[in-house]
Amino acid sequence: MKDSIVKMMKSMLLLILLGVVSGRRTQLLKGLPATSTVEENAAAGVSVYTFNVTVSPLSSEGVAILPTIVNSNPLTEAFDIESKGDLEYRVVTTGNPVLDYETMPKSFDLQIFVEDTAGRTDLNILTVQVTDKNERPVFRGNMAIQTVTIYVLEGTPPECIYQVDAADPENAELKYSLLPAPVPFLVLESGAVFTTKEFDYEKDPHCYFLNITVTDPDGLNSTKAVNINIININDERPYFTTKQRIYRIPEEQSPGTVVANITAKDPDDEDSPSRLFYSIQSSDRYFSINPSTGVLQVTGKINRDALPLRLHPNISLIVRVEDSPSSSHASEMEITIIVEDINDNPPECNPSTFRIEANENTIAGTFLLDLRNYCKDIDVDPSNNQFNFTGLSGFGSNNFALESTVSGRLVMTESIDLENPANLGAEVYSLTVRVQDIACPNYSNIIYIYIRIKPVNEFFPVFSNLSYEFNVPEITRVGSSIGRVNARDKDWSPSVITYSIVAGGGTKDYTNIFWISPTKGDVKILARLDYETTQKHILTVQASDQEKIATASVTVNVLEVNDEEPVCSPNFYSFQIPVSLAVGTNINGFRIECQDRDSDPRSFRYFINEGNVNNHFTFSPSAGSNTSRLILASRFDYDSGLDTNWIYRLHVYITDDNLLSARDKTTDLIKTGTVTLSIRVIPNPTTVITTTE
Repeated sequence: MKDSIVKMMKSMLLLILLGVVSGRRTQLLKGLPATSTVEENAAAGVSVYTFNVTVSPLSSEGVAILPTIVNSNPLTEAFDIESKGDLEYRVVTTGNPVLDYETMPKSFDLQIFVEDTAGRTDLNILTVQVTDKNERPVFRGNMAIQTVTIYVLEGTPPECIYQVDAADPENAELKYSLLPAPVPFLVLESGAVFTTKEFDYEKDPHCYFLNITVTDPDGLNSTKAVNINIININDERPYFTTKQRIYRIPEEQSPGTVVANITAKDPDDEDSPSRLFYSIQSSDRYFSINPSTGVLQVTGKINRDALPLRLHPNISLIVRVEDSPSSSHASEMEITIIVEDINDNPPECNPSTFRIEANENTIAGTFLLDLRNYCKDIDVDPSNNQFNFTGLSGFGSNNFALESTVSGRLVMTESIDLENPANLGAEVYSLTVRVQDIACPNYSNIIYIYIRIKPVNEFFPVFSNLSYEFNVPEITRVGSSIGRVNARDKDWSPSVITYSIVAGGGTKDYTNIFWISPTKGDVKILARLDYETTQKHILTVQASDQEKIATASVTVNVLEVNDEEPVCSPNFYSFQIPVSLAVGTNINGFRIECQDRDSDPRSFRYFINEGNVNNHFTFSPSAGSNTSRLILASRFDYDSGLDTNWIYRLHVYITDDNLLSARDKTTDLIKTGTVTLSIRVIPNPTTVITTTE
């Protein structure tokens, strides 16, 4: 992107300079136009051509704009102009890009511009031709970037071991050679490297260092080194040098513990350490062998007290040694490892956590639990599997005791009353007992005992009030909570109280219009309340702790709310009136009469909400009565175009808020009734109706 902008700016500068030159062009560039040559791959700063600038005698200060390459064909930044002093200049290479005869244009036309201080300008062309230069051949592939190492197995018949890849920039044919000459290798004209003999690792050198040279027809060449390593082949069976066949170890050794160091030798490697591979052939989960060193180690848990070692403590292993992982040259030997028993197991209890129950007020001395029935020590040696019970402790341990350290029998020492303030909340007692080996090193475990004291239901539930009274507006939404009752009893822990309605709460339409939450005591309504039908409901609510019950009375007072809409008759009417009807006329003698079950007749207001175009119609009275007449309020004017509708559909609203103050209207519930009227205006016989419905 940056190069494109630079080239664009140079092109714009050229157009500006061409305009200047076309106006006042003078021969200032001495030695131009001209043609010069430069060799490909020239480094930065190589001189391509030298020229001079001749300035006007009137130009006292010399050159205003130094000679500049303003354009080139094709475009390139491979050239620049340097000053040599005294108005002498030279075109040089920049090295960016490096000129390449094989891949780049072979000729460039450079447009050079200059201007002196007198305003005279000149523009001329220097043609630069790129000449070819013979370049050295180059290696390709791995040989171009590194020294190649080739591995040859001893005993392999003569064959091609490597293909050299090289190329000449001028695409000339290449020749290959290698040094030193007296080596058992040759290189063909195609670059293929061959061995000329079968190698014997024990007699021949183990490594050869070759220089491979590639040469073009003009004698230019390149050389790369190649390392050839001869690989030994083992053909002798290795043998074990370890004589011991039986080993003893204690059980429970840590992973990584060394059991034996198995050693072997390979006759092929008598003069150097053998490179052997060790393995265990028989399936075994306890031991592993280092494949390189032969060190036999513990890898799994070795438990003498568990099967199968509890019955068969001797472990047999087949150890194999090979001179390579896939070789058929191998030897095997059997070793036996005897696992010896140690005292390594603490006494175990199953379960180790006990949860038992006892009723409150249970008498002292009551037997609760025999721990010895649940505990054992799995050590094989009888001297290691004896244990006792000690250290009874924990919350409430003073209420319990062990009969003896040997028996492990747990008994209650005091009766517990949960309602006693000293025991309040102490429903579960957490105890610990230590079960411990008698023999050293005295391994032990902790037994956890949780004793739950079961409460006895001794007390009846008691309501917080003997009776409850709730005031509920009649418009309260179905499902709403209208109040709560609450009961408790003195038993510990507090009993779960269940609430229910056992009497009351019904009407002629609904068996139950109230519901109580069984767990929380919230009273909710299941059906719509109606003050005009029933003003008071009396319920009997029961509280139960599953054994004992108590009751309380609940009175629900229904509060009156304006929840009835005005109902008017008729609620729809259609009639015709003449266009000349006089203002103030009760139209067709029409009036509406309204009723509201929960509002005073004076509470009604009448207004036309929709369809009263140009306000021709009104109601009188507009408020304060349960009847009102339809009045023509203004005459029709179709002649001037004020009126265009001949049919009016009026939507009349009747609200019951006439007796409310402005403040109460924003908070109180207001209901609205509706009446729809359709009025057709009949024109005079001479009237032309231009607009229809």
